[in-house]
Amino acid sequence: MGIMGCKNPGQAIIILHYNLVLFEGFAMIKSFKKTYIEITNVCNLSCSFCPKTSRPAAYMGVDLFRRILEQIKGHSRHLYFHVLGEPLVHPELRAFLDLCHAHGYRVNITTNGTLVDRLLKDNLIRPALRQVNISLHSFEANASREGMQAYLDKVFNFVLEAMKISDVQICLRLWNIGDKYISTANTYVLEGMEKAFGLPYKLEEKLTPCNGIKIRDGVFLNQSSSFKWPDMKDAEADTSKGFCYGLRDQIAFLVDGTVVPCCLDGEGAIPLGNIKEKSFSEILEGERAKAMYEGFSNRKVLEPLCRKCQYRLRFDK
Repeated sequence: MGIMGCKNPGQAIIILHYNLVLFEGFAMIKSFKKTYIEITNVCNLSCSFCPKTSRPAAYMGVDLFRRILEQIKGHSRHLYFHVLGEPLVHPELRAFLDLCHAHGYRVNITTNGTLVDRLLKDNLIRPALRQVNISLHSFEANASREGMQAYLDKVFNFVLEAMKISDVQICLRLWNIGDKYISTANTYVLEGMEKAFGLPYKLEEKLTPCNGIKIRDGVFLNQSSSFKWPDMKDAEADTSKGFCYGLRDQIAFLVDGTVVPCCLDGEGAIPLGNIKEKSFSEILEGERAKAMYEGFSNRKVLEPLCRKCQYRLRFDK
């Protein structure tokens, strides 16, 4: 019967070629574990560890947000509302969360914590909200110990209240592995957490490198070492050989609709296309995206920004 049951060898070759094309494309359009949507690049803080964008300050509109949700259908289920910017400053956040619920997405919000009480005041703990990550290392932006205490009180009060009314997971994040603040500010934060949650043990005694701690059901303390955002002005982090999960496990949309391969491309140095001009599938099938994907498959780092990325070295073992 010939290939795939075809009597005509020419037809068989055409069908086989078609299937190979589909298979090649499938590698590029498989589901992403994380899809980052930068709903705003505006932030209410100016932390030393966070890069300052040269892009115009902007808030994503509902129409563009809806288009993204429609375009990534089948490609992703878990959304993260940041690249740069503080998502809790966006005035349409509730509408965004409800649109996500209507389209079947679960949302993870990462916040500096200064506005976290808005989630309760504005009824933003919606069905789509899966997890709230609070970056406690944002206390670097507070000028005084008194300011830090007010900040921590707000965060811990939110956690306690949110636990009463929802099953949203809350991750308290702290950079405390090899960090210069480990003996001062981090200790202050950990002691405040012990008091707020009535912990019968010292957190510093429980912490081990790269492992999180369950504080209560649905509440976790995650720790990590700090990292430097890649910058085109930096020297190359390593050779042109290496690997990254950009375009494999994750992809990101900047506030203007530009698609970039990962959440660390905060300036859009690797624009793969704009969702306002092309479909998501067209962008993923573009020459630049395919070359980058295939490059990492062969442990070759093609993009200049990727060669300057210190975070990439965590995967290059």
